[in-house]
Amino acid sequence: MSGMAILSAEVEWKRKKLMNFLRPQGIEGAFFGTRAGFAWVTGGRVNRIANSSPTGVAGVLVTDDGVTCLTNTIEAPRFRNEELVGTGIDVVEFDWFDSASRKKVGSDLIRGRNVVADADIWGLGLAHLPAGVEKLRWQLTPEEILRYREGGRRAAQAVEATCREIRPGMTEHEIAGMMTHHVHQRGLNPVVTLVASDERVRDYRHPIPWDRKVQSYAMLVNCSEFGGLISNLTRFVHFGKVDAELARNHQGVCEVDAAVNLATQPGRTLGDLFGVLQKAYSDEGFPDQWRLHHQGGSTGYAGRDVFAVPGDTTQVLDCQAFAWNPSITGTKSEDTVLVAGGGVEVLTPMTADWPRVKTRVGMDRAGMWEG
Repeated sequence: MSGMAILSAEVEWKRKKLMNFLRPQGIEGAFFGTRAGFAWVTGGRVNRIANSSPTGVAGVLVTDDGVTCLTNTIEAPRFRNEELVGTGIDVVEFDWFDSASRKKVGSDLIRGRNVVADADIWGLGLAHLPAGVEKLRWQLTPEEILRYREGGRRAAQAVEATCREIRPGMTEHEIAGMMTHHVHQRGLNPVVTLVASDERVRDYRHPIPWDRKVQSYAMLVNCSEFGGLISNLTRFVHFGKVDAELARNHQGVCEVDAAVNLATQPGRTLGDLFGVLQKAYSDEGFPDQWRLHHQGGSTGYAGRDVFAVPGDTTQVLDCQAFAWNPSITGTKSEDTVLVAGGGVEVLTPMTADWPRVKTRVGMDRAGMWEG
């Protein structure tokens, strides 16, 4: 790494971890052009322009020599002067309008080495990453945990602030716009925004906002990115007295959610935990509800890294994030949690005055805000 900038501790740690994984396979470097891969390598920095694209406008090459960002002349000044400041990552640029320039700069950077990519965004002819690389990012570093706590706290505040402002007669589109405002206002990037009201909560598990006015209650689902890490949560607002059926269903789903969260411990498999979910649903009198929606799983730089299914042998790691989202018709419970040190920490904590549901296993879950 002689002659190059000194990498930040987090970036250098990830460089070594990655190269220790690749080197025995005869691979001399890896290029990351996806949003998730770029954010992981760079310590939470962002390479996106379009929010709808899984890839960005810059990528990073990781080798034994160091970490270098490759982008075009449009983007290079911002990455050099803002995005990558403090990382120690150098920026190399090519003419945005000239494919020959792109290929020459890219080839000079790779220098004939065996380099693979998660996304070959600059068309350099790179083979795909070997299986297992994505698992390197599942176990969070202390720096990542700090970012996740901050992002999760902000995400919960944004969604709950929106719930407090909702009034009967507002459309789901209006509510989605309000939630997006609160998310951006807190420095987060919304990657999933779902809103449903009244019968749409009961009818659809993944309700994109519709031109439907709220009457009795609404469900807000948000997945927001901060420092590359995605916080997932669901909250409800209800106007007037909650009827007995909905109250029972919500208590039941909170019991299921608490049971699976507390059971999520290092060494257990996602298949084991799916069994916990199934038993909890049955114990609450809703044995088949798990069939109607996925139940969540591990999270981090993706909304879900692995969705839990019956028999899954993927093991829980220490310092790994999860977002379970059990649902029973008309209601749901979801937060992002960190499994660490033998305990479970909620990364999207309820604000102080948010109503809480007490569960038999002792883990409070989010109640419905009474509008």
